[in-house]
Amino acid sequence: MTTYYEAEAPPDGRPPLDPAVALLQGPYPPQEQPEAASRFTPGAAFFHDVPDAPPAVWGAGSEVLWAEGEALLIAAPQGVGKTTLAHQIIRARIGLQEDVLGFPVTPGRRVLLLAMDRPSQTRRAGHRIFGRDDPAYLNEHLIVWQGPPPFDLAQRTDILAAMCDRAGADTVVIDSLKDAAVGLSEDQVGAGYNRARQKALANGVQVLELHHLIKRGPNGAAPNTMADIYGSTWITSGAGSVILLWGEAGDPIVSFRHLKQPMDEVGPFHLSHDHAAGLTTVSHAVDLLALVRATGARGLTAAEAAQAIFETKKATRPQKEKARRRLERLTESGALLRIPAADPGGSTTYRLAAPEFP
Repeated sequence: MTTYYEAEAPPDGRPPLDPAVALLQGPYPPQEQPEAASRFTPGAAFFHDVPDAPPAVWGAGSEVLWAEGEALLIAAPQGVGKTTLAHQIIRARIGLQEDVLGFPVTPGRRVLLLAMDRPSQTRRAGHRIFGRDDPAYLNEHLIVWQGPPPFDLAQRTDILAAMCDRAGADTVVIDSLKDAAVGLSEDQVGAGYNRARQKALANGVQVLELHHLIKRGPNGAAPNTMADIYGSTWITSGAGSVILLWGEAGDPIVSFRHLKQPMDEVGPFHLSHDHAAGLTTVSHAVDLLALVRATGARGLTAAEAAQAIFETKKATRPQKEKARRRLERLTESGALLRIPAADPGGSTTYRLAAPEFP
């Protein structure tokens, strides 16, 4: 269906219409209606026809790293591997590999990569990942824009969707946000960029964004909250999923935190970058079944699981609740048994459903 963007005239020379008039009066033939008119949805269809888990671009079941129709934001300091990770997601999205970090990626049609942040360096980094792939296939399924966009995306909120439409892309990767809009620390700019993002999503484009962090957390600690991501709150508020990578530039091992989730939290875990091969894998993740097995007849509590998962000596209440949910999912699957505490105020423990102890 033909889409007319703001301030754009129909192809036969008729004057552009006020968007509100176009929506409410529908002056053009049905095949030429503005795309926004199709967004009216009956209430029951909108609220009742909802899947148990969102369809995933990246992920499966309740472990969704990138949900369809919701932007994924990957934030990290310079040199920690966010572009390397994004290139692997692109490669999977265009059907050249099945998964990234062990989680499946749903193939799309074509990816538009906005290589705005040091495109020459992005090109060298991507050569390690795409250099052995068929050139004709890449040309068909991947298109790259080099350098800044033609307009500031926060000021011209129609441009991102228009660029994707012009490229014939159903997926856009923005590397990076600081080059897409100037002044991202200002709420007006952040809100403007979010509007551009939402217009692209409404047009059926899946959006992946790369972004930066503040230098460090309080007292020099590693950042671990969305407040540690640079810029206006509307940048993270408008994203459906937020991933944080942390480490020093060039580190082969970096940490992975899923700060905002469409469903269940994935990780945390450590990633291993093979820079020569352009491959990233999970190098360490807590295996709760192995942890329960190690406790034998005593069983494992949610607090103990949280300490292992989040690598802390004193787990917070939210961390304990996240660990409890994971243990409950294993219980519902039949892998574990829930053993209520014998004494009031005691902790529930979890044991293997098929005990391996005397």
